[in-house]
Amino acid sequence: MHVTPPEKPFGFEKLVFCDHRYAHDHYDEFLKRNMPEGGGGYWGGGVGHNDWTARPFHLPEELHNTNWTIHEAQQFLQRRDTSRPLFMVVSFVAAHPPLVPPAFYMDRYIRTGVPNPAIGDWAVPPPNGGIGLNIGGQAVDLKGEALLSARAGYYGLINHLDDQIHRLLYWLPMANNIQPRDTVTVYTSDHGEMLGDHYMWRKSVPYQGSVRIPFLMSFPHRYEFPRGQVLEQPVCLEDLMPTLLETAGAPIPDSVEGRSLLPLLRGDTPEWRDFIHIERGGQHHTLTDGREKYIWFTKDGREQFFRLTDDPTECHDLAPEPGEADRIAAWRSRLIEQLEGRPEGFTDGKYLIPGRPYPDSAP
Repeated sequence: MHVTPPEKPFGFEKLVFCDHRYAHDHYDEFLKRNMPEGGGGYWGGGVGHNDWTARPFHLPEELHNTNWTIHEAQQFLQRRDTSRPLFMVVSFVAAHPPLVPPAFYMDRYIRTGVPNPAIGDWAVPPPNGGIGLNIGGQAVDLKGEALLSARAGYYGLINHLDDQIHRLLYWLPMANNIQPRDTVTVYTSDHGEMLGDHYMWRKSVPYQGSVRIPFLMSFPHRYEFPRGQVLEQPVCLEDLMPTLLETAGAPIPDSVEGRSLLPLLRGDTPEWRDFIHIERGGQHHTLTDGREKYIWFTKDGREQFFRLTDDPTECHDLAPEPGEADRIAAWRSRLIEQLEGRPEGFTDGKYLIPGRPYPDSAP
């Protein structure tokens, strides 16, 4: 769940969790019961939580966190009260580092290769080729085997995750009174991974590798939604809650900022937001409609502008080009409107003001 404190149920009736930041962890208890002496737990292979180093999982595949998560989900479904409706969240550590997929999946991408990272003409590599930097840091200049292994490890984690999710979905009709005609499935993530793009690692930055995530939904045929459709409107995680509430026939509180996606899935044409506002405290404010992206860095006021329709990997920053000044000004005005009234004082209503203090919790 990746919430704090981890034992707080937040409305759930049963919670089984893996969160390595805390001593009490159901997955760690599972490993202690089942791994060989000296196995070292999930970190026994020597790869850390945000490292770009990668290796095959050092324990048998059935002990991998992804396999364990699916096992726990199946156990819950077998034992649940079948007279009641079901809402279940199955949340995985992968594909977040540590980059430790089972050996089969690591070997597959070492053997077949992976795409090279996208490197923008604006990107600046870390000094000295990154030598001496923390292997869990946010700046990288990976080459050769280190680059191949890091990307193969990430691709391997995703492939392994896909197969294990298939294991669960394939098994659902055989579970305890789970009817596919009555089951809605949603697959999404909290963030992506830069994976070496633009000499960056990890997340928190405004670029596509970090902020563009999967958001897949499968509904029973009785909803009569067109199959295989892709929504072009800008949507985000805040839309997940109202979508599920409307799906369940529950009221959507007025305080909810997101919008239900069901009207869009039905083919209706409701008035919709023009863009998404992405924020990372102390770093940037970003606006995007999926076709263009405007980035403003809060510390120094630097701007970037990308036309994603032509440049989906953000390799060419259009901000310095005089011909884009009007488009950038339009996006800047939108951000000023978004930030008006904020306690940090990012704008006076006419201009963006960089260098403002950014407290952890503004009043």
